Amino acid sequence: MIDLLQVTDTLNKVINQIPGDRNGDGYIGFWELLMTGGWIMIPLSVMLLLSIYFFFERSLAIRQSFRLDSNFMNIVRDQIMTGNLTAARNLAKNTDNPVARVIDKGLQRIGKPIESIEKSMNNVGALEMYRLEKNLGVLAVVSKAAPIFGFVGTLVGMMQLFSGITTSAEFTPASIAGGIYTKLITSIAGLLIGLAAYLAYNYLNTQIDKAANQIESATTDFLDILQEPTR
Repeated sequence: MIDLLQVTDTLNKVINQIPGDRNGDGYIGFWELLMTGGWIMIPLSVMLLLSIYFFFERSLAIRQSFRLDSNFMNIVRDQIMTGNLTAARNLAKNTDNPVARVIDKGLQRIGKPIESIEKSMNNVGALEMYRLEKNLGVLAVVSKAAPIFGFVGTLVGMMQLFSGITTSAEFTPASIAGGIYTKLITSIAGLLIGLAAYLAYNYLNTQIDKAANQIESATTDFLDILQEPTR
């Protein structure tokens, strides 16, 4: 007859030997998985939170830059052609958009040479681009730093593991394999966080390029409007 108590005791020992299973329930939960990585998971978690925050913060800011009435430039053109510059400036000032602020600068410079107007508008456009790119560098840093932190965490863990092997006779092949497994968690986490930050950075850069094209197009249209009466 099979001793059920002995079988149960054996199963419990096997379950408790699962790497990272801290509560002995037979599987590794998300938080248990993170805890197996050790202290290096703290800076990695901070990088992850920073990436998420700045991604959504920049996404909202960039999306705001695209919110512009499709008839904005037509209205500005009509007001310039009728000589109603005050109404044109009021429209630009009351529109919270990078394009509107660039156009407002051009309206302020009407009467000066075209080259001077264009230069002033380009300067404002460069400032608006700087505002859109604000904090974007955090994602770039995380995309490069997270994999390095993860790799360092794995190396430190491996050094600790093999140092323990040389000073203790209780290590078994199973415990060594489990130790290596848990230390690799930091490398995996670092690579995933770095990849996510890299993709987020490139996506936002693409959106910023679209905003830059919108500003350049509006600047060109505005300068063309100023030169229409002389044609």
